[in-house]
Order: sequence, then C-alpha cells, then structure tokens
Amino acid sequence: MKPLLIALGLAVSGLAHGQALTDADEIVVQANLAAYYAGEDGRSEARMMIIDAQGREQRRQFTVLRRSLEAGGDQQFLVSFSRPSDVRGTVYLVNKKVGRDDDRWLYLPGLDLVKRISAGDERTSFVGAHYFYEDVSGRGPDEDAHELVETTDQYYVLKHVPKNPAAVEFVSYVTWIDRKTFLPIRIEYTNAGGKVYRRVEVLETKEIDGHPTVVSSRTSDLSSGGHTDMQFRYIAYDLGMPTEVFTERSLRNPPRQWLKRPAAD
Repeated sequence: MKPLLIALGLAVSGLAHGQALTDADEIVVQANLAAYYAGEDGRSEARMMIIDAQGREQRRQFTVLRRSLEAGGDQQFLVSFSRPSDVRGTVYLVNKKVGRDDDRWLYLPGLDLVKRISAGDERTSFVGAHYFYEDVSGRGPDEDAHELVETTDQYYVLKHVPKNPAAVEFVSYVTWIDRKTFLPIRIEYTNAGGKVYRRVEVLETKEIDGHPTVVSSRTSDLSSGGHTDMQFRYIAYDLGMPTEVFTERSLRNPPRQWLKRPAAD
C-alpha cells in the first residue's frame, strides 16, 4: 500500500474512534486525496452558470475526465466543452505534476489554435467564470504553509499562506474541511488589505461509487458581486481510461468514447 493511502487509512481509523487529527499537513493531505483522487479515474458532466454583478447570465456545459497516475501524485485532466455554440469544441488539457509546474494547454477551435497556459496564468479566469485554471486540477499541498487554527465538531479550520507570494494574488486563505469526508466545504481568500475577496463553497455532496463527491458548488467574487455556480452530473469512477485519452492529440480530436454519457442514463 502506498504511504499516502496508509496515512488515509490511519486517519479514517482515528476518526472511527472519535479522535481528531492535530497535524495540519496531514489534514491537508487527506483533503487533497478526498477532493481530487477519488478512484483511479473519474468522469463528470458540469453545468456552469456565470452571473455577473448586474445579474447577467452565461452558461457553459462541459465534461471533465480525470486519471490519477498515483494517489496524491501526478494526474491527467481533460475538459471538453459542448455548450454553448461559441465555446463548443474548446478543450483544456492538464498534466498535473506534483512538485513541479503543471503542463496546461487550451485548444480554441475557432482559431484552430493550441495555446499553452503558463504557470503565471493559472490563477486567471477559466472561460470567463469566477473559477481559475488552477481550480480544475487543484492547488498543490506543498505550495502553501498550513496551520490548524480550530477544530469544531464538524470541521477542521486551517489557514494557508503561500510559500511563493509573488506567484498568487492572495495573502492567505482559510479552509473548512469536513471531518468525516475530508472534503473542503468552504474556502475564503484574503487580499493584501486583509479583506476576504473570494469564496468557494460546496452547496451539496453525495456518495457516488463509495466516494463522497461534490455535486454542487459556488465561487463568488466578493469584490465585484458576481458568482459562478456549478452542477455536476453523470459522475462515475474507475472506468479504466487509458493514458492515451490525455495526450495533446485529444485537444483537436477529443475521445468521444469517454466523453459521451453512460448508456444507463
């Protein structure tokens, strides 16, 4: 069994006996596994509603494919847009590399252009939403220093400070992590002025294929007043997706077999 999986087993065992974890780094490891490493691979269809401060709406629909090369380690992500017509065929590919900069590409069908997303662009808007490119595959646990500030009956509350503050727009952020599932339920980002300017919150979770899973979330820009809602459907894990699904070839030729909805649905 891999070390991270052993740690996860110990954590769950401790919770079963009513014991709370006290090591912030260990809690973050478990939260990262719960949020991004359920099963060896996974598929979901996302519906995104972008609402600006004036109440104007934009809709996006896309499918997310994910494959983990190692629990807590490198991963591959493919995001393929199907609606509306102006973004249909747009594909986002991520090779997530723990301890190194991720490789990220965006295919724009209208220009027939593959664009490389640099590390400096990871915390910019993802297709006009209040989500960032980085939010798709997650922020690496080793990119921040972690502190456990409070343990309640329901949550571990942690403060995180970036190790490279010049690379991000926030000074710190606070995460509320569910003690039973280890899913991060709320994240609040603080700017240099000491104000919370961005909030990510989980609105609903379900257990799918034995994995606690986020099925509804909201990201809010507290400065502008806009927010983006996400609904996830047709979620499945351990489908046996091959690594060929996540190559640059899939940017222009998306893997239809894995993008289509399950027949049962």
